[in-house]
Amino acid sequence: MGTNYTEAIELKALYEIALLIGSAHDLATTLTSILKVMHDILQMERATLFLLDESGRFLSIKASYGLSHDERKRGVYRLDEGITGKIFASRTPFVVPDIHSEPLFLNKTRSREVNKETLSFLGVPVLVAGEPAGVLTADRLFGLDIPFAEDIRFLTVVATLIAQFLVLSREIRKNEAHLREENRSLRARLTPVFSRHDILGQSKVMQEVFVAISKVAPSSATVLLLGESGTGKELVARAVHQASRRHSRPFLTVNCAALPENLLESELIGHEKGAFTNALALKKGRFELADSGTLFLDEIGEMPLELQAKLLRVLQEQRFERLGGTATISVDVRIIAATNRSLAEAVARGSFRADLYYRLNVVPIVLPPLRDRAEDIPLLIDHFLALSNRQNRKSVRLSREVMDFLVRYPWPGNVREMQNLMERLVIMADRSQVQLTDLPPFVVAEPEEAGPRHTLPGLPVSGGSKRPSLEAMERGEIEAALKRHGWVQARAARELGLTARQMGYKIRKYGLSRPEFA
Repeated sequence: MGTNYTEAIELKALYEIALLIGSAHDLATTLTSILKVMHDILQMERATLFLLDESGRFLSIKASYGLSHDERKRGVYRLDEGITGKIFASRTPFVVPDIHSEPLFLNKTRSREVNKETLSFLGVPVLVAGEPAGVLTADRLFGLDIPFAEDIRFLTVVATLIAQFLVLSREIRKNEAHLREENRSLRARLTPVFSRHDILGQSKVMQEVFVAISKVAPSSATVLLLGESGTGKELVARAVHQASRRHSRPFLTVNCAALPENLLESELIGHEKGAFTNALALKKGRFELADSGTLFLDEIGEMPLELQAKLLRVLQEQRFERLGGTATISVDVRIIAATNRSLAEAVARGSFRADLYYRLNVVPIVLPPLRDRAEDIPLLIDHFLALSNRQNRKSVRLSREVMDFLVRYPWPGNVREMQNLMERLVIMADRSQVQLTDLPPFVVAEPEEAGPRHTLPGLPVSGGSKRPSLEAMERGEIEAALKRHGWVQARAARELGLTARQMGYKIRKYGLSRPEFA
């Protein structure tokens, strides 16, 4: 084997290792990948990196290639034990031309079948600032026409790169810990600014909602919350209650669209025993249970006309009789109603009583859809993402491209849709960063009767669709990653969580090539 060929192989290995270190995020995974390069390119049978454990008294295997889990667990040495301990203590390389003839070779991992393999063993110290931090070892088949001096020289270079990576990794961990602490401190300072009444929002329209809540809460006026489904009407109703003098009293909710008329009436005003079939016991209604507190009537626009008349009487007089009863019950209940329909139009159509509408519409508060408060979207996404990560014990984050996409997404389901989407992305994520291709089809596909146009800048739109197809988004994401990494495919693939083979396939599939000027 010629010297030039050997040098070329070593240079290739060092280049691959340098790429791994240059784009590394995870210590253990990167170290294992480095040892795999030594195996694949240099034909080393086994490669092992020993590092000082937390106690500083033992050397244990931090990364390896060619060892099983049990073999790795057995590979623990005292600082003066065996060849590994000798290399560490002396800070000098060591070569065992034939492991059969070296009594210091302990084979504690029991990974070498000495009766079947004739192996050479090589080890070099890993020095950080001149002090030993670990030992890098490798096995070679005995008899390969490569001088041991060349192997030791190469391993020493690799050990130096690993030492630099260990230092870099420690600094990154220190900085990450510092940034996490700064982030916690910043969130603590920002939460009072961007969150009022336990509602997040920094946009002008949400600030107007906060002002309305603060003004109406101290009174006993009826409040009508207007807005699309999913805009957080119940959250605002609770905020009004919590900011009022009734905050220590009950807050009850009734969904007027969830029950048929007879059951809804019973739910609101209660019934006496025997009032109707299956009325086996007396039941207090929500008005009675919410006495001195607040009753939130959600989807009030779906209430049947006949029941609207009875509700109007309760609102005006604060008195009623249970179904099947004769005793009049007096209550003091504040009403907050909500609807995603236009009650004025319902009045015009005759499906909603005008007198009830005017009784409810004392203080209307309009909740803006999410598409009209785009500046709040990153804040809300961060909140729901952090919440879902805590609940699922994960640390998933969104790529910059995904965040840009979601800021422009029209959010037909508003805040409720966002919360559900963040939970879905966290649960389904199989990598630490969500990419555009991970978004579900219902987010990416444009509905036929869609609202505002929603496209990503720089990405082609296929098939006349208003939004880019999944393939168009994937092509744009891959091309952008290649540009960020100077068209080095290995680095771009690692950023996107792809293998080199997958990256090569995607590049061929989309006909991507490096521009002449790049």
